[in-house]
Amino acid sequence: MTRIAIIGGGISGLAAAFALEAHRRSAALEYTLYESSPRLGGVLRTEHIQGCIVEAGPDSFITEKPWAADLCRALGLGDQLIGSNDADRKTYILVRGRLIPIPDGLMFMVPTRILPTGLSPLFSWSTKLRMARELFHPPRAAGANEDESVASLVERHYGAEMVDRLADPLLSGVYGGEAASLSVRAVLPRFAEMERTHGSLGRAMLAARKKMPRPANQPAPPLFTSLKNGMQQLVETLVPKLDQPSLLTNTLVDSIQPEAGGWKLLAGLKSDHYDAVIIAVPALAAARILSLCSPELSGELAAIGYSSSITVGLGYDRDVRQSLPPGFGFLVPRSEGHRLLASTFVHNKFPHRAPGDRALLRCFFAGSNAENIWQLSDDAIIAIVRNELQQILGLRATPLFARVYKWKSAMAQYGVGHLDRLDRIERLRQQLPGVALAGNSYRGIGVPDCIRSGTEAAKQFLNS
Repeated sequence: MTRIAIIGGGISGLAAAFALEAHRRSAALEYTLYESSPRLGGVLRTEHIQGCIVEAGPDSFITEKPWAADLCRALGLGDQLIGSNDADRKTYILVRGRLIPIPDGLMFMVPTRILPTGLSPLFSWSTKLRMARELFHPPRAAGANEDESVASLVERHYGAEMVDRLADPLLSGVYGGEAASLSVRAVLPRFAEMERTHGSLGRAMLAARKKMPRPANQPAPPLFTSLKNGMQQLVETLVPKLDQPSLLTNTLVDSIQPEAGGWKLLAGLKSDHYDAVIIAVPALAAARILSLCSPELSGELAAIGYSSSITVGLGYDRDVRQSLPPGFGFLVPRSEGHRLLASTFVHNKFPHRAPGDRALLRCFFAGSNAENIWQLSDDAIIAIVRNELQQILGLRATPLFARVYKWKSAMAQYGVGHLDRLDRIERLRQQLPGVALAGNSYRGIGVPDCIRSGTEAAKQFLNS
């Protein structure tokens, strides 16, 4: 009987457990999942408040990455998948106190349609001229493939204003980090490759679009996908399909150590022996667990940075819903001097999330913006959100409800040189046979990537 320990009960660890569960009897294996907190699911947490579906953590996942939707279908949740309301998709950027819509044809930050971008007040004329000249940008010199920050690449192509008004706000909403510190090769590998092959990001994007014709009668898939009853529905459906005695909550793993061709796992006063261990916790926690058996690997893991975030959900009445602008919400460049980084109009993005007479807003702080208000009470944080919404939207109404959710060191920061660090981590991990790593610290922070990493970690031992 092969015994496998899974450390971490977030979606990465749960995905690993689900992959093992399918082979538990036929492959003569058993697993034990250790979770330090009282609940499973990590940041996937949903509340139902006054008819609204309020997400404490991620509200959806990118449709283009298939692993989350595939898991949902494997769990029998295929008919529960819902797409974002892309017909009304519009995102605003706050510029000098005004909400300016991102123009059509702007793919992330690369303009692919001249007229909408040229007429948009989002950019100055000097930036618009940079966009035109960018189409003639030469390929990067051979050998110049060292890593750099996203800000460095974007500024080289489009100037500092594009970094401030688009690159940084967009990445803050995804990674909770800053464009000046995030790695191009890890965060936007497609952009690094486009620059290498085409020089101009605009030319490369247009060439890629030509190669991907879509039949006229086939609608584009939604940008985002979620579940009708919220992201926690994934956890609530998955957990009952696992071997219940094998799920240990409120159990903090202290360390693992080599023992008799396997691994001795220490958790408080208890210890147990396993043939293999899947470590599906944040890199900082993984570093602590591995500090005794591999100080060098522990050091590399500890060097992966993390950002904290605060999400605030607010519900309003019909009058507020009718007064808000159309679209998915807005992003706030740091240069605007606000603490709030973004706000989503959830009732527009996912109409299933709120009744027709309710407005549901989701406000977001991350990085230093979150750390600076971390110690404040929930009421004080809600007061900050309401003040900023009044300044940005003119919204003075009292919310029908408000909830604050804090996630300490939850978002991995893929700094410059991250992929080189991952190569070093993998070489060191291979010196520990029977140990696998999974989670958002490595090659993707979204729900699909976490599911993929947990599943692949489990398959290492199913195939061995």
